[in-house]
Amino acid sequence: MEEQSHQRSAISHEPSARLKGAILKAVIPAAGLGTRFLPATKAQPKEMLPVVDKPAIQYVVEEAVASGITDILIITGRGKRAIEDHFDKNIELENQLARKGDDEALREVQRISNLASVHFIRQKEPLGLGHAILQAQSYVGNEPFAVLLGDDITASEVPPIKQLMSLFEKLKKSILAVKRVPNEEVSRYGIIAGEPIDQKLYRIADIIEKPLIEEAPSNIAVFGRYILSPRIFECLEKTKPGRGNEIQLTDAVKILLELEEVYAYELDGDWYDLGNRLGWIKASIELALQREDLKEDLLAYLKKLTHNT
Repeated sequence: MEEQSHQRSAISHEPSARLKGAILKAVIPAAGLGTRFLPATKAQPKEMLPVVDKPAIQYVVEEAVASGITDILIITGRGKRAIEDHFDKNIELENQLARKGDDEALREVQRISNLASVHFIRQKEPLGLGHAILQAQSYVGNEPFAVLLGDDITASEVPPIKQLMSLFEKLKKSILAVKRVPNEEVSRYGIIAGEPIDQKLYRIADIIEKPLIEEAPSNIAVFGRYILSPRIFECLEKTKPGRGNEIQLTDAVKILLELEEVYAYELDGDWYDLGNRLGWIKASIELALQREDLKEDLLAYLKKLTHNT
């Protein structure tokens, strides 16, 4: 594992050079303070909280790997060393499991440390998602890249970021994953106004971060998966801090719309929003029900629980 340099690389202003080639790199921002999950996150990263028996960020890394991406940058912050340790080798643990003859657990911990080439860089101040992604500029260079947010995990036959990658191969344009949400929830998300192009595909006309219900242009919410042109870095550098003195990725995408087309695609599959406690509980239950080793016992427990209440 390597710590990347903070030095930013120069980016050409020739648009056609930006979007050539396959998506080879993924950026996973994981620098947030996790205040909505206090006190659980007082001494550990939110991304390391378990969903069933894996930390949330492992689901995200596994999605990237299942999509064919094996070069990943995780953007961390102060107090996030546990994330680095999780994806590193643990020789002492491996030796202990080998001595005990626990081959299944040994294979799993070895698999985790060999999932991908994982690099880390720190966001030195909590200045928002957009600012976190800006730290990846020297790592990304002059090529399109994937962004996967750890606040959202999914269950689908085709991984969400793979769905976007397949569309990118045809469109050669930035693409945001979206989902329809109840109207009363639009103020929790970035919301798009879009022109329908094909089934579930939109050309974005506008994007608004957490609008009031009466100001929302639709109920189509941005979900935490993106394929972005490297030109987003120019836009992030121009983006002024907004609410909470943070630089928002949504505001940078709004600037990007003035420079080039940006698309949105309604994902296939289930979406679990881990940005709140209820979403975390739902994800844990529903993903556990997809496990053959847990499904039968959990269903029996839930039936008993609902019967008693």
